[in-house]
Amino acid sequence: MLYDKVFYEDQEIENERLELTDKGALYFLGANVTFKKCTLVLKVSARNLLIDEGTRFIDCTFEVKQELKNHQQWVFASLKGCRFKGRLSGCDFGYWPDYSDRAEHGSIEDCDFTEARLDGCRFHGGHTDTLRLPRWPCFTFLDPVGRALELRGVKWPGSFGEIVVDNLHTHPSSTQALTYDASAAARRFETTPEELRAVIEKFDCIVS
Repeated sequence: MLYDKVFYEDQEIENERLELTDKGALYFLGANVTFKKCTLVLKVSARNLLIDEGTRFIDCTFEVKQELKNHQQWVFASLKGCRFKGRLSGCDFGYWPDYSDRAEHGSIEDCDFTEARLDGCRFHGGHTDTLRLPRWPCFTFLDPVGRALELRGVKWPGSFGEIVVDNLHTHPSSTQALTYDASAAARRFETTPEELRAVIEKFDCIVS
């Protein structure tokens, strides 16, 4: 399939609504482009959304109309004061320089995910305390690598403990927070949101 290529680079774009919804297009965001107070409507898969190093998003809103899965390229961008809406799974945000040489400038701070549904999404770097994370049915492990031993010390329902909690120590050391959607996790790991919540409430390092 031949894709149309849409480039946003070497410019500052302010107060615009950008519809990135054409499944026959590849959207290149970067390099050296700044989006300010823009609304970006996303309705394409991760392979159609390419973010390059040096891309900056300031006070932007992302309306995710189609679940965005396994999109790590957010770590190439600087995100400040942005709002996310919709479903994202397996995505990474923030400062994760070990991911790629191009990830040296990635950052995230003062962003709002309260209208998003996140599942298996990680936040890297040192500004997690400035984020507004989604509440229940989403829940977030804070410092999952550092608290891994403590979290393994209780029995988790279904296969969530065996597959997720027992492997928290294997995440990159830069991982400051890890968010799951209890409803989606319950389906995958043969349990219920209520059973998960009963364990989650025992820990002050889990936000829900």
